[in-house]
Amino acid sequence: MSAITLYNYELDDSCYRVRLLLSMLGKDYTTYAVDMVPGHEEKSPAMLALNPLGSLPILTDGDLTLYGTEAILAHLAKAYDTTGAWLPADTAAFAATMQWLTFSASVLPDAIAARKVALFGLPGDFEALKAAARRAFRIMDDHMTLRHFDGIEWFAGSTPTLADLTLFPIFALSRDFGIDHDEFPALRRWVRRFRTLPGFKTMPGIPDYH
Repeated sequence: MSAITLYNYELDDSCYRVRLLLSMLGKDYTTYAVDMVPGHEEKSPAMLALNPLGSLPILTDGDLTLYGTEAILAHLAKAYDTTGAWLPADTAAFAATMQWLTFSASVLPDAIAARKVALFGLPGDFEALKAAARRAFRIMDDHMTLRHFDGIEWFAGSTPTLADLTLFPIFALSRDFGIDHDEFPALRRWVRRFRTLPGFKTMPGIPDYH
């Protein structure tokens, strides 16, 4: 049995980030299915004992218990990426990766919330959240447009990093809350490239791209 267990909800984009990295790293793991919607099981006493914030994902790796998507991704990259590519050692690429991880954690929650309002009927000002998501995607698209002009295909380095992995899901899922991907041509190109990476796996709501 794998030493790694992921406390998981299949339709949660943050859980998907962890599943995606584990797949790309070729790591075996087990999942514990958490009834997040509608059951809010992540806020049960048993789950709060693992993560006092009452959120997913949660990952156990041997005796280590981690919560917070960025912390989990960083741990997996440091522990299991023998190439050193996902969390690069190069100073500039590492700093850029951390910048986009911060962007994902601080700016993209509005997009994540817009999807939850649209899919699950959770409370929130949908139009304001959708507008904030569109502004965030515009920043991302402008960045990748400039990178493309420089002949670089990825957000932070010359190869895919955790920056790409953490940004991919919520844009790829944004049609769930009415964002037209044709508005963001640089991100469309980037998403198509990302989908070709070894170990890529999809989830419900992520469309095939033409």
